[in-house]
Amino acid sequence: MRNATLVRLFAALAVILIVGAISWSLWNQHQQDAGLQGFAVGNGRLEARQVDVALKFAGKLMSVVPKEGDDVKAGDELARVESFELQAQLRAAEAAKDAATEAMHGAQEQVRLRQVEVGFAQRDMERVQELADKNLAPRQLLDQNRTAWQRAVQEQLEASEALQKSMAAIAEADARIAEVRSLLQDTQLTAPRDARVLYRLAEPGEVLKEGGKVFTLIDLADVYMIVYLPEKEAGRIAVGAEAQIRIDAWPDQPLRAHVSFVSPQAQFTPKQVETRAEREKLSFRVKVQLDTDPMNQLQAWIKPGLPGVALIRLDPERPWPKTP
Repeated sequence: MRNATLVRLFAALAVILIVGAISWSLWNQHQQDAGLQGFAVGNGRLEARQVDVALKFAGKLMSVVPKEGDDVKAGDELARVESFELQAQLRAAEAAKDAATEAMHGAQEQVRLRQVEVGFAQRDMERVQELADKNLAPRQLLDQNRTAWQRAVQEQLEASEALQKSMAAIAEADARIAEVRSLLQDTQLTAPRDARVLYRLAEPGEVLKEGGKVFTLIDLADVYMIVYLPEKEAGRIAVGAEAQIRIDAWPDQPLRAHVSFVSPQAQFTPKQVETRAEREKLSFRVKVQLDTDPMNQLQAWIKPGLPGVALIRLDPERPWPKTP
């Protein structure tokens, strides 16, 4: 009898504890829901703009500098491609320019000499012409002087053509030199912006084809979270609206953010959402952009893939809740 009484007593206590726990949970949830009034809330993961660094032409990697996780500054050297063949092409182009320049100087001198010869021949021809008109010189002598003048004019034209060809050769060599130097610049891969190395995709000694990727960088100045919200909330969100991103690892240290995009079209929630019921609902994609804050002590720890929650302020009068 006593055992039965104890059993009933423990059962009653268990029921009281369970009911109390459920009541407290419901009250706590109610308090949280009340604290989130005036906010749109969505779960997601941090993402960042990714930038691929690739080769403009096929080549062998001579050096690959940063490691995965390293931070790089815009203009930092990331890798270098073998350039022996290009160096040889540059020397050949420079030699061609030197030869063309020398030919141009020779052609300029020839043009000057031919101009002098044309002048002499023309004066001789005119002098003989005057004498022939007065029957003081034979017509044959006039024909000889006219032929000499025509030959001098033709040689002057040929010298001018040679000068033009040498100048064209110099221009062609200059273009080739500029092209090869541009290619040589491309043998040095540099960081296009301040970023962090997400993936190092190749190692020294590897031969990559044109467009072969060497690094994938992430731009930590362009970090965001994509959330999916129902129409009744998405319809109240304006681009530029204040927001906070709270990472699960640091829920008590909210990161300032703002809404940078609201999709104009509804869609089914993506497959990565946990429950099928949620996936079957139509929702609007909202991009919550993290504000760049150089004083943020968590900046070094921010990385793509971290789960968290985004809070978007719908009511400007509502204070930010302490917990999402």
